[in-house]
Amino acid sequence: VQALCIPAIRLHMTAATMQVSQQDFEKAQEHLKLLKKDPGNEVKLKLYALFKQATEGPCNSPKPGMLDFVKKAKWDAWNSLGNLSQDNAKQKYTELVSSLVSAESSSQVKDAAPEESRHDGYETIIVTTKNNITKIMFNRPERKNAISHKMYREIIKALEEAAKNDSTIAVITGNGEYYCSGNDLNNFTNAQAGETEKMAKNGAVLLKEFVAHFIDFPKPLIAVVNGPAIGISVTLLGLCDIVYASDMATFHTPFSQLGQSPEGCSSYLFPKIMGLAKANEMLLFNKKLTAAEACAQGLVTEVFPDRTFQKEVWARLKAYASLPENSLAVSKQLLRGLEKEKLHAVNNQECEVLKERWLSDECLNAIVSFFQKKSKL
Repeated sequence: VQALCIPAIRLHMTAATMQVSQQDFEKAQEHLKLLKKDPGNEVKLKLYALFKQATEGPCNSPKPGMLDFVKKAKWDAWNSLGNLSQDNAKQKYTELVSSLVSAESSSQVKDAAPEESRHDGYETIIVTTKNNITKIMFNRPERKNAISHKMYREIIKALEEAAKNDSTIAVITGNGEYYCSGNDLNNFTNAQAGETEKMAKNGAVLLKEFVAHFIDFPKPLIAVVNGPAIGISVTLLGLCDIVYASDMATFHTPFSQLGQSPEGCSSYLFPKIMGLAKANEMLLFNKKLTAAEACAQGLVTEVFPDRTFQKEVWARLKAYASLPENSLAVSKQLLRGLEKEKLHAVNNQECEVLKERWLSDECLNAIVSFFQKKSKL
């Protein structure tokens, strides 16, 4: 957990202002209880650390053992505040809670906008239709939009709906700082004893169906990559028709690092898009690309400055969505139709190989090693 980056505010404290600060601090604790959305583990650790610093001062408890991940994360967060004064900790805690409350209020107002139709029945994604655009937004920001099994199924459902509704184009993007951090590794660690083979088989079936929906999607499908993209969220970009990226986005496929293998038809499409040598760097040797590098290699259509990214991209998408719907669909079929059979065959083969990888000791050991390294950060 990184040290907080909230600017320090130095005030000349009097008895009266100290009392007000204490009242604000107590109100912030009450406001925090009223939040409807989970702010995520990283924010909760910051809140915990600031509360402990504000009420007890600098960290004074012994460091927990390395394997006690939860207590160690809390201790690290508190200890990272160093000698921050209790008054400043109260101030920062109050400001952080205030920003969370404001963000949630703004989100509720935005969601209630009458011109934007929000689709019901989703928990891990937000699906809306506006200006002839169906937007599918990964919505697990507290998990960096990692894709759980439930999220896989909800995206499949959203793509099926978008294929049949009156929208002209579909857009995939992420909520928060990340576009998507790939597979939620809890997908691989939650299997009960003796059910590993069943888990691998079911996972391969789900993945095959998921990728097939991207292959068969009949309308223009556009990825709006707002931040870092990892794993399957990167490989699927080859199946999108346009990819727009913020200059803060990165693209990483650490398959061999996790003892796994490529999916999303990337074993076929990436060499076609960027050439075999560059594809090998990504898919075999885990090279992370910047947005500019991904654009230069053909994976990304265009890169925009982060400060103007949303405004520029959505203005352009609105113009695209005003084009004749059937003309776009027919043109996409001409561009993509000839390769569909090949892509489905590649998808089948990739999923079979992945099923074997998930059952291997090498993959299991790599995932355990990943979690151990993560716990030390």
